[in-house]
Amino acid sequence: MDIASKYFNGVDWRYIDHSSGLEPMQSFAFDDTFSESVGREESSNVVRTWIHQHVVILGIHDSRLPFLSDGIRYLTEEQGYNAIVRNSGGLGVVLDQGILNISLIFKGKTETTIDEAFSVMYLLVAKMFEDEDVEIETHEIERSYCPGKFDLSINGKKFAGISQRRVRGGIAVQVYLCVEGSGAERAQMMKTFYDRAKQGQDTKFTYPNIEPNCMASLATLLDREITVQDVMFQLLYALKDLGGRLNMEPITDVEWSRYEGYFDKMIARNAKINNAMDN
Repeated sequence: MDIASKYFNGVDWRYIDHSSGLEPMQSFAFDDTFSESVGREESSNVVRTWIHQHVVILGIHDSRLPFLSDGIRYLTEEQGYNAIVRNSGGLGVVLDQGILNISLIFKGKTETTIDEAFSVMYLLVAKMFEDEDVEIETHEIERSYCPGKFDLSINGKKFAGISQRRVRGGIAVQVYLCVEGSGAERAQMMKTFYDRAKQGQDTKFTYPNIEPNCMASLATLLDREITVQDVMFQLLYALKDLGGRLNMEPITDVEWSRYEGYFDKMIARNAKINNAMDN
């Protein structure tokens, strides 16, 4: 069975619109919440859209940078960005009002390979932009921020990155789509962050050597005006075109209770950064 048939054709998808009103840590807690619901077969698959203002989402390896506090001070005091550590894989990414995040959450354990889960998101994004006269490539853009095997690029310039997290029988595949603004300017900010947070010191982990011009927004790559709202509509149309059946079932009392627990874990995860900044 191909991926489109397995994950979309005739499959129920529950749409959660979190494009306003949430803090970033809440988003990651919600993805864990819905992953457990899907894993327990208490919910259909979930597609969730989320947008946050001026925050850099750091990975676990970023939290071990030798001069992390200096890097975070640069983000907060000079750039006006907050910073948190997420609970899924990867390195630091930039979120703002020109970035659309999409989470696809479906049931799966060891029988679903990492590559297959990533491919579900790639298929959907490719469908969203199938009418554009461009080819979306999927391979690592080594000198981008948060480089990975499933970076999405057009003409060698990265506009999206994909990560995934597995919780209690559910898989959450998350993509950030750089829609509006300048991808290169965001990349320059991350380059400076790593310069300040590493300061040339040798580290066991290899952090990215960022070349800002290898990243761009969809507005730049498509050479037309396109907004985050436009892309949200394209997402829903693509899901339907692939045969998905959308519903908008509300968050249940059980899910709200689970969410509180996952949110507490996110707060605890980020206590290390807060303590470092206070010292």
